[in-house]
Amino acid sequence: MIGTDVARAASLLQKGKLVGIPTETVYGLAANALNPEAVAEIYRVKNRPTFNPLILHCASIEQAKKYISVWPSLADKLAQTFWPGSMSVLLPKSSLVPDIITAGSDMVVVRVPNHPLTLSLLQSLDFPLAAPSANISNTVSPTTALHVESTIGNEIDYVLDGGRCHIGVESTIVAIQDSSVVLLREGGITREDISGIGLAVRRNTNKEVQSPGQLKKHYATSKKLLVVNSINEWLSKNRNDNAIALLYEHKPVDCPFLLLSNNYNLSEIATNLFYTMREADKSDVDVILIEHVKLEGIGRAIADRLNRAATT
Repeated sequence: MIGTDVARAASLLQKGKLVGIPTETVYGLAANALNPEAVAEIYRVKNRPTFNPLILHCASIEQAKKYISVWPSLADKLAQTFWPGSMSVLLPKSSLVPDIITAGSDMVVVRVPNHPLTLSLLQSLDFPLAAPSANISNTVSPTTALHVESTIGNEIDYVLDGGRCHIGVESTIVAIQDSSVVLLREGGITREDISGIGLAVRRNTNKEVQSPGQLKKHYATSKKLLVVNSINEWLSKNRNDNAIALLYEHKPVDCPFLLLSNNYNLSEIATNLFYTMREADKSDVDVILIEHVKLEGIGRAIADRLNRAATT
């Protein structure tokens, strides 16, 4: 069932049930993070590998600090600047955080989401929420309540409807090492945003799964999705393929298409990406085509999602 009743969502979560919740990034599948049995249900419903950790969603910086054993000054600067918002930070967990949240690691990813309904929900609870994307693992993330209802609605009691997600791709995940910020996952907060507050940013070189969003195959459509240099060139060489194109701006193309933006606006493209991928996946085609995106700002997060979703 879909609705806007925060009290109902809170009651279900207090009883150990799962609830779909809106965030500014994508919809999450939420459970009481301090209830290992409830968290185990997240893994079951999503068919999520248990080595893939979850993000802890908190109502405030003060609440987040309760679940962190060491809170460096750099974390404070990130939180004060970007929370509530689409920045998640990997930090040493306190003994209050169950191992199932972190896949056995002594580190936990934490954030304060920026959505009024979910913030209201979190403020009404005396526990944080574990909440990965509200979909089956490795499929396209949901950006509306209906996306959640149509895929896992039969497994959960309620989806809190906060409208369409306005960022549209998952949060940025960072770690803190040697007084610098290490980028674990590109997302709604860009490298430029982080460096813009005077912090050094570097890419992650550790190949281990430290946080969500690091699996090689992710965000996949059921139809073949190809990221190509030129859609028109690909179509000229594959005339018999039944394809649909996802376009960054209006341009002639010799097949059906869905428009992500009228003027190559990267924020608009990010907002529409998963929604449009889902629409393309429902169409009567064999192949979904999209061109490489500009690698600047949130374009890097878009490219990351497309590279993990693409058919190889």
